Amino acid sequence: MKFFKRVFAFYINSSIHVALAVVALLAVSVLEYGLTIPKELWAFVFLGALTGYNFVKYAKIAGLHHRSLTNSLKTIQVFSGICFVLLVLIAFRLSITTLLVTAGFGLATFFYAVPFVRHKNLRNFSGLKIFIVAFVWAGVTVIVPFIASETAVSGDVLLTFFQRILIVVALILPFEIRDVPYDSLNLKTLPQQLGVRNTKLLGLAVLLVCLTLEFFKDSPEVAYIISLLGFCMLLGWLLVISKTNQSRYFASFWVEGLPIIWLLLFVLFEQF
Repeated sequence: MKFFKRVFAFYINSSIHVALAVVALLAVSVLEYGLTIPKELWAFVFLGALTGYNFVKYAKIAGLHHRSLTNSLKTIQVFSGICFVLLVLIAFRLSITTLLVTAGFGLATFFYAVPFVRHKNLRNFSGLKIFIVAFVWAGVTVIVPFIASETAVSGDVLLTFFQRILIVVALILPFEIRDVPYDSLNLKTLPQQLGVRNTKLLGLAVLLVCLTLEFFKDSPEVAYIISLLGFCMLLGWLLVISKTNQSRYFASFWVEGLPIIWLLLFVLFEQF
């Protein structure tokens, strides 16, 4: 039992789970628009999400406590290093345009963790944190596959991009609620400014707007709409029951894994 607990903890702490969630969102976009993307892009997005998240989470800790790192964190460092090498190798198989667009979103991730203005990184700018993460996720999972498949970005795609930003904002809110006791007041997160109850109401409103936008598309797909509705209902429920004193894996497993469930729902409803 201890072995499986350690494996599961590594799965979560090494960002494999969140990287799979990002790939699931990429797959949702690919299925919705019937895109054909290079096989390498799947691995590139997975490895990029994994190394990016681990860099953001552990760079400061590793720098301050390099000699006293726990064995588990050292293992994650080595694992992330291997993934980064693979990421670079795969990059050579993608088009320059795809790499340039991806690099733009990658820079946002880099400066999210690394100070660049008055010893502050993007995370430290009041109120920006949640929207930067949402922008990067939406860009990588909506815009990048269109660039990689050399398909024009239409008005529907831009609506999907905006929807994806709203979805990721709602996905992050349970984490923001969880972190209220630990976040510096200078961050001015939504729960700090609005309170937990109003943050939940805002999240539900965001999901409602996301669903409404679907009906402004020129050619909405029934399977996609049903799967999106199911996803938003699940996310809305988890948001409502979120609290500052959460179980250990409530946000990091259940909430973060919702994009994977969305993908499964989409694939399921497409069979009918």
